[in-house]
Amino acid sequence: MPDRELVSGARQAEDLQFEAGLRPRRLAEFTGQAKLKENLGIAIEAARQRGEAMDHVLLYGPPGLGKTTLAAIIGAELEVDFTATSGPVLQNKLDLTGVLTHIRARQVFFIDEIHRLFPDVEELLYSALEDFRVDLMLGKGPGGARTHSYPLPNFTAIGATTRQGLVSAPLRGRFGLVLRLDPYNVADLQTIVNRSAGILAVEIEPGAAEEIARRCRGTPRIANRLLRRVR
Repeated sequence: MPDRELVSGARQAEDLQFEAGLRPRRLAEFTGQAKLKENLGIAIEAARQRGEAMDHVLLYGPPGLGKTTLAAIIGAELEVDFTATSGPVLQNKLDLTGVLTHIRARQVFFIDEIHRLFPDVEELLYSALEDFRVDLMLGKGPGGARTHSYPLPNFTAIGATTRQGLVSAPLRGRFGLVLRLDPYNVADLQTIVNRSAGILAVEIEPGAAEEIARRCRGTPRIANRLLRRVR
């Protein structure tokens, strides 16, 4: 039986610490996805020049292509705070409200697996993304319950999904930039393997880097996983 974990783009528990040391920190260090990088670079520079929060971004594509890495890079390029969570973690409205009420101006708020948000949590997110406010329910009962609108500073939300078709149209429409990550070609993957080998202080021949690049199904995460295994 082949090792399915090796050829799966999904993140494994043992990947977390290993990946953290190999991730590029700046857009210029990110290999591949040329058109996407160009669009992001323009949006980041425009936001910096205006001194405002960047428009919301939705990243979609197969697992392991760098959506989480790009979200962190956007925060680093904008030189702002970065907060990350995921759809399954936000179990109810209070979970999301707790995060939103602590957001700072121009901050990047990253939601991985955004297609897995519960419907009531997603509805709460609509007003936060569009109007920069969150409606809080105060008190209980017919006579005591009332809604309070809590203003939020302008921030940048970044959503990531492997299932773009499961992101509802109302949610998708609130993202100004909707960008797709495509599988990488062998040349870009070979560059990624060589860069990772350098960080790991591993000597690697060009033929070996190319062989790993050809076997990782267009996915940098699998390439790094194979590199770690053959190391």
